[in-house]
Amino acid sequence: MSTKPTTTDLEWTELDQRAVDTARVLAMDSVQKVGNGHPGTAMSLAPAAYTLFQKVMRHDPADADWTGRDRFVLSAGHSSLTLYIQLYLAGFGLELDDLKAFRTWGSKTPGHPEYGHTVGVETTTGPLGQGVANAVGMAMAARYERGLFDPETTDGSSPFDHYVYAIAGDGCLQEGISGEASSLAGHQKLGNLILLWDDNHISIEGDTETAVSEDTLKRYEAYGWHVQRVAPKEDGDLDPAALYAAIEAAKAETERPSFIAMRSIIAWPAPNAQNTEAAHGSALGEEEVAATKRVLGFDPEQTFEVSDEVLAHTRKALDRGREAKAEWEKGFAAWRTADSERAAEFDRIAKGELPEGWEEKLPEFETGKAVATRAASGKVLQALGAVIPELWGGSADLAGSNNTTIDKTSSFLPKGNPLPEADPYGRTIHYGIREHSMAAEMNGIALHGNTRIYGGTFLVFSDYMRNAVRLSALMHLPVTYVWTHDSIGLGEDGPTHQPVEHLASLRAIPGLNIVRPADANETAIAWREILKRYTKEFGKGAPHGLALTRQGVPTYERNEDAAKGGYVLFEAEGGSPEVVLIGTGSEVQLAVEAREQLQAAGVPTRVVSMPSVEWFEEQDQGYRDSVLPPSVKARVAVEAGIGLTWHRFVGDAGRIVSLEHFGASADAKVLFREFGFTADAVAEAARESIAAAQR
Repeated sequence: MSTKPTTTDLEWTELDQRAVDTARVLAMDSVQKVGNGHPGTAMSLAPAAYTLFQKVMRHDPADADWTGRDRFVLSAGHSSLTLYIQLYLAGFGLELDDLKAFRTWGSKTPGHPEYGHTVGVETTTGPLGQGVANAVGMAMAARYERGLFDPETTDGSSPFDHYVYAIAGDGCLQEGISGEASSLAGHQKLGNLILLWDDNHISIEGDTETAVSEDTLKRYEAYGWHVQRVAPKEDGDLDPAALYAAIEAAKAETERPSFIAMRSIIAWPAPNAQNTEAAHGSALGEEEVAATKRVLGFDPEQTFEVSDEVLAHTRKALDRGREAKAEWEKGFAAWRTADSERAAEFDRIAKGELPEGWEEKLPEFETGKAVATRAASGKVLQALGAVIPELWGGSADLAGSNNTTIDKTSSFLPKGNPLPEADPYGRTIHYGIREHSMAAEMNGIALHGNTRIYGGTFLVFSDYMRNAVRLSALMHLPVTYVWTHDSIGLGEDGPTHQPVEHLASLRAIPGLNIVRPADANETAIAWREILKRYTKEFGKGAPHGLALTRQGVPTYERNEDAAKGGYVLFEAEGGSPEVVLIGTGSEVQLAVEAREQLQAAGVPTRVVSMPSVEWFEEQDQGYRDSVLPPSVKARVAVEAGIGLTWHRFVGDAGRIVSLEHFGASADAKVLFREFGFTADAVAEAARESIAAAQR
């Protein structure tokens, strides 16, 4: 572990210091104007943020989506002003009025940074620790992207080489997700990742001695990171020269991710508020703001004071960005000329297009044969992997159960890993038993761009992932969650592993599409539809969760309408339907068997398979009515989970065959029988519904 650096090439003028102090004044004034927010961290972090945005990072404020840019993640998202002020100073598009509108309706400066809402914000950070895992995912994606397009070039000389920088606070590092992600980053030897820790010793409840006594630097050393500590200046302020030297040392360390601890004093240099918990999440008050402005040499009577000289100085970032991009484009053009085939692949992938003829590779499954949908999904992935090189992913140590191994001979593992299939650019990710960080890393991978990511575990463990899944939906990210063992059908592992409330709970997340295919052919169509829905346009994409069976289920004839989320699998015979049976996943077969009983008894019965409620509800009213005719009031929905999803589909006369309690440990067939998931039970529910509809 290195300590205080001895040399630095940092050019730091009085104007740079004035710009840093201007950032502190803007942080105080922005929070004071709205009356709430987090001023203290933005004040103490101003030298670090300024150094990154003005002295270190390769970016072009005029083109925030430039492929060759470094990425910045503010994991401590509550200190959003740390980012907003630098975006304003550097010329990313924010102006002074946007800072004045901080945390107000319709502003570009919401309380926490939101991806797609504010130019220059790389990810939505609110829940602490998510950003650390996002940054790890971005660093992984950068390596895989390099493997796709430029694997032979020496390190540091490819147009696809760039860094991921992140700032995390004490809260980020206390949340378990950051530990999961940091462990994986060390294992993966992500030398393109640099994490700066704001070690200010303050959280909402006061001094962090209330909750933490570990040696954080030793923890990161144990993870396999390159670790440094940057000491503050004698007055307690962050030292830009020392920080710059530490970052340069981190960049020189290519075999390990880097962790830089920055000892700071929250709300520095506020005379009374510095080093207090009150400065974390409350406005400083007019008197303290005025006193701090006097310390910094600003007029206490003015608000949002930015001199023309300071702004002209910081907006030179536009010139540096234009020059950096032009220099990068020379190397990029040379790469394109030298490797036209990969350049064509880059163009296709960058547009979000899929390779010509990819749909022809989708397997079609023989009707009548029992196949677990998890097994069908695995076959689809292996078929598509051969023709869609940007598709990659893995599992939280459950690949054999999730069937998520896209290529058994190619594992995404760093140089030096002893496994024979290890490849720094490998297709199969081994996330380890780290579901929460897996989901957030997938978000980071999607945010980075130029790949298509999936990740698997058991459906019941989606609880571990929920916060990150929610952020997938909030950001409209095209990630795919492969959740297998989707019901009591997993059997003997018992209620701890049997999802009951999970499908309904996940369907409650706005913008998340849950797909629970009935059979192997629906599974293939589901994957096809998910990949076709991929988009690079913010607000148009969506994450998907595939809920797949452990047990074999009958395979039915392929029906392309499965892509509409709900369709008529078997039509009523002998007249218009008197009852409609709606099933998903493994319970569709029960609806089919119940239909046979009812038809034999002279009751015309329609079976609707509804793999995705969300896709179905996207369809126009005419199509939905053609599948679920409003005139047919007798309806039954059957799903081996709580029935919360289905009330709106079955209506007042309808019935739901559901599971409103936890499962048990036994063979799947026994559990379905004992808990009432039988064709007889569905047929009886249909008769009850018919009777209720006739009242």
